[in-house]
Amino acid sequence: MIDEATVRTAQERARHYFRTRCTEAPAETIRASVRDACESIEGFLASVPVSAVMTARPGHWSIQETVDHLVETYRPGLDELRCLLAGQAPPGDPIPASLRSKAPGLRPWAWLLRELQQIHADVGALLASARDDRPTTARAPIVMVVNVQGVDGTLVPIEWVEDLDWKAYAMVSWRLHTIDHMKQARAALAALHP
Repeated sequence: MIDEATVRTAQERARHYFRTRCTEAPAETIRASVRDACESIEGFLASVPVSAVMTARPGHWSIQETVDHLVETYRPGLDELRCLLAGQAPPGDPIPASLRSKAPGLRPWAWLLRELQQIHADVGALLASARDDRPTTARAPIVMVVNVQGVDGTLVPIEWVEDLDWKAYAMVSWRLHTIDHMKQARAALAALHP
């Protein structure tokens, strides 16, 4: 259980981050931050033994399911980023927070890694064209998921929809989202070798 003040505080902190670390940041900072996160997860995933990718802790996704989720959310995210950089709000609803393919366990691991790398390259190319004078007036809705401390001390995820400009959208989608799921994948791998 979470009280409303905790939710409001988490949302205010997130909005402060979006404004100060994203919208007001130089485009090169956005590019570098996204590039670093993408390179980090690619490096980590390249080191994961294929025998470990389908093993999951109870109640958690396997590494393969995590990468499947990234691929499935990054694809429409790339289209939404294109819209934002063109100065338009993308049509439709926000990308679901738990989006995965219909059969994540049936996708070949090597294929998933290639898809992830290609999407990262496409995002990098798209962000390379973005300059500081590109307007940040267009917004895209994104489902924010943030863990907060519940009244009993456990971490509890909260969700809300936030409208973000292209800089904040890129940072949330390809930096924060990537880092969060890399931590999840690292924990899944660590659980195999306690």
